[in-house]
Amino acid sequence: MGTLFRRKSRMVVVDFLPLPPVESKRLNKAISETGFCSRREADRFIEAGQVRVNGAVAGLGVKVTPDDKIEVNGEMISKEVPKIYLAFHKPVGITCTTDTSKKDNIIDYINFPERIFPIGRLDKPSEGLIFMTNDGDIVNKILRAGNNHEKEYIVNVNRKITQAFIRQMSNGVPILDTVTKKCRVERINDFTFRIILTQGLNRQIRRMCKHLGYEVTRLKRMRIMNISLGKLKPGQYRHFSPKELQEINQLLANSIKTEEASEN
Repeated sequence: MGTLFRRKSRMVVVDFLPLPPVESKRLNKAISETGFCSRREADRFIEAGQVRVNGAVAGLGVKVTPDDKIEVNGEMISKEVPKIYLAFHKPVGITCTTDTSKKDNIIDYINFPERIFPIGRLDKPSEGLIFMTNDGDIVNKILRAGNNHEKEYIVNVNRKITQAFIRQMSNGVPILDTVTKKCRVERINDFTFRIILTQGLNRQIRRMCKHLGYEVTRLKRMRIMNISLGKLKPGQYRHFSPKELQEINQLLANSIKTEEASEN
């Protein structure tokens, strides 16, 4: 609709363009995009009544716009934080938790200047590659086994590796009321093998080995998807390269976001 003006004998129609719609998004997504925490953790804060939008306590499912002011536990969070993606060599003895009240937690250990969190887990006795980020949107895409993203490990065991062991590990082992997905397993020497999984069941490799009568003495994750541990020493981290980030975004383009825990 326009507004009519009469100017002498002519009628002039002035058209007003509609204002562009204000972009809105779910509150948990808005919080995760600031790097404050993951979406799942944001839901926990919201359910606990610890999140306010424009001063009012917010509930699950609330949508916000860039103009809204969001507080978590009384802390105003910014919506303009650049995305951070780190490859970190987790040492043995460090726990992959964001709970900084727990001893030897990964957050205090890495001591990064911005708020970040781990994607998935490596159990305390294990070492190797883990991703650290402030991008809550990428977490579930990487973790979900249905997306078939590879993770590669070098594993040492306490007994001599046989062909039967390699065959059984490759074809699937019954653990946790299921049978593990088929995977690639390669013998390196009498006590060491390489395994490439697309699954992330709780302590999966250790449980698989135990079922077959073996005990893991050392477990090191060497690669996640297209990103390798490389020359990173325990405790060191580096940013993804632009090429790595481009490749990982391509790999994640068609990924679904439902989360599945990852701990080996």
